[in-house]
Amino acid sequence: MVMSMYTLLRNNPQPSMEEIREALGGNLCRCTGYRPIIDGCRTFTQESKCCQGNGGVGCCLNEEGSTGPEQSTPQLFNKEDFLPLDPTQELIFPPELMRMVLTEPLQTQRFQGERMSWVSPVSLEELVLLKTHHPQAPLVLGNTNIGLDIKFKGAVHPVIISPSRVPPLFEVTQTPQGLWVGAGLSLTQFRMVLEARVEALPQEKTELYRALLGQLKSLAGQQIRNVASLGGNIVSAYPNSDLNPVLAAGDCKLSVASHGGSREVPLNQDFFTGFGKTVLNAGDVVVSVFIPETQVGEFVRAFRQAPRKENALATVTTGMRVVFGEGGVVVRDIQLYYGGVGPCTLRASRTCQALVGRPWGEEMLEEAYSVLLEEVVLSPGAVGGKVEFRKSLTLSLLFKFYLEVQQALSQTKAVPEAEWSAVRPLPHCILPGQQDFQEVLESQSAQDLVGRPMMHRSALAQATGEAVFCDDMPSTEGELFLVLVTSTRPHASILNVDVSAALLVPGVVDVVTCKDIPGKKVRSLLGYEEELLADKEVSCVGQMVCGVVADSREHAKLGAAAVKIHYQDLPDPVFTVEDAIERESFFLPWREIKRGDVSQAFQTADYVHEGELRLGGQEHFYMETQSMLVVPVGEEAEFHVYLASQAPTISQEAVAETLGVPANRVTCHVKRLGGAFGGKVTKTSILAAITAVAAWKTGQAVRCVLERGVDMLITGARHPVLGKYKVGFMKDGRITAADLQYYANAGNTVDESPLVVEKMLLHMDNAYNIPNLQGRAVSCRTNMPSNTAFRGFGVPQTAAIVENMITDVAMHLARPAHQIREVNMYRDVPSMTHYKFSFDPENLWRCWDECKARCGLEARQEAVRSFNQENRWRKRGGALIPIKYGVAFSEAFLNQSLLLSTVSAGLYCRQCLYWSFLVYCL
Repeated sequence: MVMSMYTLLRNNPQPSMEEIREALGGNLCRCTGYRPIIDGCRTFTQESKCCQGNGGVGCCLNEEGSTGPEQSTPQLFNKEDFLPLDPTQELIFPPELMRMVLTEPLQTQRFQGERMSWVSPVSLEELVLLKTHHPQAPLVLGNTNIGLDIKFKGAVHPVIISPSRVPPLFEVTQTPQGLWVGAGLSLTQFRMVLEARVEALPQEKTELYRALLGQLKSLAGQQIRNVASLGGNIVSAYPNSDLNPVLAAGDCKLSVASHGGSREVPLNQDFFTGFGKTVLNAGDVVVSVFIPETQVGEFVRAFRQAPRKENALATVTTGMRVVFGEGGVVVRDIQLYYGGVGPCTLRASRTCQALVGRPWGEEMLEEAYSVLLEEVVLSPGAVGGKVEFRKSLTLSLLFKFYLEVQQALSQTKAVPEAEWSAVRPLPHCILPGQQDFQEVLESQSAQDLVGRPMMHRSALAQATGEAVFCDDMPSTEGELFLVLVTSTRPHASILNVDVSAALLVPGVVDVVTCKDIPGKKVRSLLGYEEELLADKEVSCVGQMVCGVVADSREHAKLGAAAVKIHYQDLPDPVFTVEDAIERESFFLPWREIKRGDVSQAFQTADYVHEGELRLGGQEHFYMETQSMLVVPVGEEAEFHVYLASQAPTISQEAVAETLGVPANRVTCHVKRLGGAFGGKVTKTSILAAITAVAAWKTGQAVRCVLERGVDMLITGARHPVLGKYKVGFMKDGRITAADLQYYANAGNTVDESPLVVEKMLLHMDNAYNIPNLQGRAVSCRTNMPSNTAFRGFGVPQTAAIVENMITDVAMHLARPAHQIREVNMYRDVPSMTHYKFSFDPENLWRCWDECKARCGLEARQEAVRSFNQENRWRKRGGALIPIKYGVAFSEAFLNQSLLLSTVSAGLYCRQCLYWSFLVYCL
């Protein structure tokens, strides 16, 4: 995000908030949240000085005598401590390189690697010749497709051609019929070309251009659009492409060059032949794309539905065009193209034929629905899933097209407002944010930090890139790199591990297997054992089998790919919670807790309801993947371990046990984590132990840094949970009894799963006083990667299930959910939880009442009701949910904190005694 913001400021020193929002789009923030980051960037824009830049409705400058908003809250930093942005002091592009480009003749460039050759021609003729000699060689401009295949799929291309210096691929030619756009233009450049034409031409001629612009705004992020090419996007022929359905519906065509000459290829239903396949020959080069202008009576629209509004692959996309004959209501021609409903871009041919000659209206729409349902067929096992949802989207997007065209055609009678809500775009507003800090007395010393807001100690170092993470540490002499080989089968016996081919790979030093471990080959936790490296059997995809040690990361990856593991699949793998329940595959024992007489309370309740809720997992997605460096030191098997771990002591014990040495010979260094959220405890210790074995065996320092995909495969995630509940309640909304059962998908090893399900039971009351409450929970043993601790440690799952139960009660009684919550919240002083913890709920009610007052709950609910009555297809809602989050670990040692203090002797003996007493009390 820092580099994205820097790039924006280099191009525009005073950007708008919308430009800042767009520049930051496409960047992932795992923890901080996007709004604080955007708020931090407001200092670069003039809008930050006005409440309008924070989403305000009225402007502070409209008030008489006002010059702007007052700073009423303390600031985390002093702006005067920083130098102002001065574009004249930034580094400039080296003039010598610019002169070289302008004066020196272009020459073909070639670079030769160990397995690949990279060639950059300077003319179209040379490019065609290269493709003729190397027909399978990919053309790479932005590397947004081929690069992913090479990195994640192991694709190997002996020759790669970069046409970035071939002028015809970047030319734009205007004709009376439309635009010829160079296929090499980036999507950002393509967008700028279209925007210029939209500004210059009448509206009726730019229907297709505006439809393409609409798709380009949500296609990937700004960073991707800056390098991804138009031609690459087309010939990749992905089934859910955002642009191809629009280009096909708009009657576009391609200019293609080959050894046999140039030709034009229509971009229609015949162009796409399968997944990632087109009619183009292997030696063809797409030079440019023709995009025609539209005429009066012609309408083009593009729609997409994706999991997120931006930066998400589309579930279904569509491009639709209709041309009306004389009179303006009878369909003369119509083109309906869909993406995401088959192996390639699909034209609804029969639907188009059925609509030609029909007047535009509801009868035509009903006919289109019936034909389209029969024409778009998705098998139950179609790739991508969501079969029924995708089929319904084909109808929904057609309905949107119908409404927009109807609105354009209706000069006197427009589409009703309630119907128009189906196509009104979602707003891009930046929601306001506010931080409130504790008020500090003016008399308080500036050196007294109690109550004062403080910037994170490492904030500046991390923002500027000065913070050193584990993989930033410089290499030591003779350092080796470890890459792990993981199982490709979920449940199988290992017949043989053949490492002979790996040892022949240049740079490979050795292969580490379970037989090389000098000490304990397993880690014990909660009564179960987990193998460090699989020996005779694997129980999930991603289980670690061996590791390849080489002189570089690249050689280690090649060596890992050369390892051959022969399996024999075992019967009846268990993947889901339902499978585990059916086969009673659990990490025992069950955890149970009970208060009151639940059975009797169910008999006296006015209503009894049963329900369930399934919750999926969640990846930790920490910024720095699992990283460690193990360095042999000293003369008695001593090791320094540099790693990112939440539990250095556990890692120290794991390394010592694995190597069979005393723990005092292993020193763990943890500078910073780079994000963890619970994911750098148990699996980190195992990875450190394996890396230590490699360092012990080779006698050299060994570094192991997991790539993102491997990290997500090995380390597991938040536990998926199936929650079942039975609830008894009265007519006034009081819940008198509840029985809950939790089934957590633990994966193939126990990890910390029993502790997680215990905490689910200890927090299953959330903020509600249910007099008769019982719960049972168990960790399900499946053939999935082992799930582990995650921020919240089971509380988000149990809270979601309990709140779903509350919502069911509210729906049954036809009352607002927040009223049911309010009726059942803890009230008594003191209140007693089901695990016999006494507390005062005063703060719970203070927070509840303050939240209701500050958010204007009643006014918001009335606005929601009004909006929902006026809009048929778009609805709003609101929720007010309390939460009671306690420590409440079942293991007593987890409910503590410690303070370690080293103080010199002499005059400070009393201070030593004081600190010792404090530590003892804690």
